[in-house]
Amino acid sequence: MMTIPAGSDGGGILAEIESEYRRKFLVFIDDSEECDRAVTFAAYRTRRTGGTVVLMSVIEPPGFQGLGVEDVLRAEALEAAEQNLNRRLRRIAEIGAIKTETVIREGRPADQIEAVIHHDPGIAILVLAAPTLSEGPNALIAHFAGNSRNHVLVTVVPGSMSDEEIVAVS
Repeated sequence: MMTIPAGSDGGGILAEIESEYRRKFLVFIDDSEECDRAVTFAAYRTRRTGGTVVLMSVIEPPGFQGLGVEDVLRAEALEAAEQNLNRRLRRIAEIGAIKTETVIREGRPADQIEAVIHHDPGIAILVLAAPTLSEGPNALIAHFAGNSRNHVLVTVVPGSMSDEEIVAVS
């Protein structure tokens, strides 16, 4: 065990860790308007502190529809997800030169987000968008806010925040 004296960073240990580690912000992408708020927050925060924005989209698996129909539905869902991600990538490019990654998975969103977090130890923060309606948190927020199995911070960005408000807190 190493003891670091009070008022010291241990001879540069923190500076060394910070220079080697660039955290990733995982942003769940859907087609909601409030999703743009989460993307904006992650992009500005990453621009300011370094790291990578990982945009993740999850497509629902098609139910059994018959021969060939499942493949067509899957291809259409994949195309829609790619278009949605590309729209968010253009938004990030407007904010600045920010490193990005994209992930598309198929399945239940909470399960797929957990799998990506588990697979990529660089992911430190999960960014979710809160709905603008007063219905309360959506299912993903409720799931991850109370889930201690994932060792990542969860940032919930209110869908009603303006760009100026987001920049001020990022």
